[in-house]
Amino acid sequence: MPKVLAQGKTIECQSHANLRKILLHNGIDLYNGNAKVINCRGIGSCGTCAVKVEGEVSAANWRDKARRSLPPHSPTSDLRLACQTEVLGDDVKVTKFTGFWGQGSQIVWTPEG
Repeated sequence: MPKVLAQGKTIECQSHANLRKILLHNGIDLYNGNAKVINCRGIGSCGTCAVKVEGEVSAANWRDKARRSLPPHSPTSDLRLACQTEVLGDDVKVTKFTGFWGQGSQIVWTPEG
């Protein structure tokens, strides 16, 4: 079974599980500030669930690429939208950064905590 490491938790999940759903279901603080209330609920239009993902996950789909091509995101950053990402392999590591859209330069939490 694939495993996701985020905010000090190791979470087992099914292959092709949605990363946003996994994180929220397991009490991970995916959203910063008011984004906890004001977000698109997983349709890929707001960009507030942006995280750095390491490990085997699905390729970025058109929604992920389109939203990250708009400010404050950048298509060249190594962030992904959790709502548009499927977990495929073991030890997928997730890191959250500052900023309303998770696009900041400071780390909020790492896979270890």
